[in-house]
Amino acid sequence: MIEWVTFNVKELSKHNLFATGTTGKLIKQIKILSDSFIKDSENGDYTAVNVYEFPFKENVTCLLSGPCGGDAQISAMIAEGKIDALIFFCDNLIIQGHQNDVSALVRLSSLYNIAFATNRTTADMIISSPLLKDENYIMKKPDFSGYLNRM
Repeated sequence: MIEWVTFNVKELSKHNLFATGTTGKLIKQIKILSDSFIKDSENGDYTAVNVYEFPFKENVTCLLSGPCGGDAQISAMIAEGKIDALIFFCDNLIIQGHQNDVSALVRLSSLYNIAFATNRTTADMIISSPLLKDENYIMKKPDFSGYLNRM
């Protein structure tokens, strides 16, 4: 996940991110090297210097650790309409101790029509979609009124 976030730093740093505890802390620690220039006060020349920036220092909200309720917090945020897309890389070679919470993320993402990536290829497609930057695109929200008023 950290490798993918670092690769997509330019686009992701424009968004508010929510992450489970450990992942969020690691994302906040991502630093990128950028060139900056310092002007010499004596001769007016500029010297290039390397500056490290932390692009996610301000726009990542860390929730609880996944197994301690962080996955459930994200599920609740999906139901409340606070999440537009979910990137949740799964390790399918092991059984998660919080598998029920992960299953809830899958179910609610589908129910609420949230773009959901469980692997890098799908995440790359979401982050590179022109719809992500299209201010006129309106995500279709499900209407549960028929279900809720069925009695």
